[in-house]
Amino acid sequence: MRDSVLVGKGPEPVRLLARMSNRHGLVAGATGTGKTITLQSLAEQFSRMGVPVFLADVKGDLAGISQPGGDNAKVKERFASMDLSAEGFALAGNPVMLWDIEGKRGQPVRTTITDLGPMLLSRLMELNDVQEGVINIVFQVADENGWLLLDLKDLRALLSHVADDADALRTRYCNVSKASVGAILRRLLALEQQGAESLFGEPALALKDMMQLDSRGHGYINVLVADQLMQTPAMYSTFLLWLLSELFEELPELGDPDKPKLVFFFDEAHLLFDDAPKALLDKIEQVVRLIRSKGVGVYFVTQSPLDVPESVLGQLGNRVQHALRAFTPKDQKAVRVAAQTFRQNPDLDTETTITALGVGEALVSVLDAEGIPGMVQRIDIAPPGSRPGPIDDAERKSVMDQSPVKGVYDVSIDRISAYEVLEQRSEAAAAAAAAAEVPDLSGMLQKTSTGKAAGRSSNRQTPIEAFATNAMRSLGTQIGRQVVRGVMGSLFGGGTRRR
Repeated sequence: MRDSVLVGKGPEPVRLLARMSNRHGLVAGATGTGKTITLQSLAEQFSRMGVPVFLADVKGDLAGISQPGGDNAKVKERFASMDLSAEGFALAGNPVMLWDIEGKRGQPVRTTITDLGPMLLSRLMELNDVQEGVINIVFQVADENGWLLLDLKDLRALLSHVADDADALRTRYCNVSKASVGAILRRLLALEQQGAESLFGEPALALKDMMQLDSRGHGYINVLVADQLMQTPAMYSTFLLWLLSELFEELPELGDPDKPKLVFFFDEAHLLFDDAPKALLDKIEQVVRLIRSKGVGVYFVTQSPLDVPESVLGQLGNRVQHALRAFTPKDQKAVRVAAQTFRQNPDLDTETTITALGVGEALVSVLDAEGIPGMVQRIDIAPPGSRPGPIDDAERKSVMDQSPVKGVYDVSIDRISAYEVLEQRSEAAAAAAAAAEVPDLSGMLQKTSTGKAAGRSSNRQTPIEAFATNAMRSLGTQIGRQVVRGVMGSLFGGGTRRR
């Protein structure tokens, strides 16, 4: 069993020890310097070590990790120059599961509103503090009544319920402004238009399905199709953060295992921290600090170390720094920060070298067997044995057909939840109100007819006649209101259930 990952070769090979892989890491560098190839090489080596991997394919060029390599001239050249056959490398594909929130180019992946929680839901919807308070009340009301919050229609129904019962809720919680609820509902509509409806529902993702090995003992590489998802950065970062927090909550404590249970690559990591409130940043720091004891290694992939807060950056023990460009004062600061995060090598001017690295080269420092950072070295990154780049439709279909979760998540389930409960309550209340408003008029009408037959010619109504007339008018008005509500509801899509 392999006990290390070959990051690359310089004056000597640089290896990332399996037992130190859960101490997290950073892969940084400017666009076009080789970060994606580094990610692909590391991911497939972890897979061959028997470690499942999760990564997001943000540019559509990582699905090739499922196919054998060898067609890329630069990869073949580096294979030969680094003598990787002696290292047991082979030009081969890897076991891959493709996941897609839309369910079109991979297995559908879903979670529920309840599992996402009020904090991440508020971030996803970009709510302010007052609106986040309303969301917390919504979750509390759902918990107290035992109502399931599974999808967006459940959330919408419960928001409307909270607005209608604002007076009753005020004494227990606080004032629930209908204006705040209206603003949240508008955000919810925008979220639906961005395609978020397919993210929520059941069957929800079971983490064990991602943490599987194939028949050879290789870990499955879970590839999230994210090139379209990146058009809604809040959804992308919130989903990955939810996944990371679920791993933290569900996995048992392992201490320091001989190898990770899972390696999690967070590409475009700056999206996780952009505009994040302090409470959320504190949670991220806590998860990163503690999740290593669950056997999960987290590797942030981004352009600059400045994209990662210092409180998180200080916990990343393994560093791969590709070239940075120093065209602006901000770029120059990023170069200095990147150089200062390494344990210095007296034979290497780190700050100068960062700007002079070629494509596929990097400055690297990894933890040794005692957990001490090694001195920074300049190396050539080991190439992947799989194909760099995208896959075609036939190859994608083949990967999906061979997936061990084929058919598990394909059909969505819509069981009874908050929407159905509140809808039934509303229908029952409307029926009871309608029954109470319609008295038995048959006797009154008979008496009125008898009176007229006796010969009374006055146009003035008796009290009984007036009551009967008003009752009939009220009944007609009630029926009219119901018809209008039905027409207007159909025009605006009210009460339409998700299929």
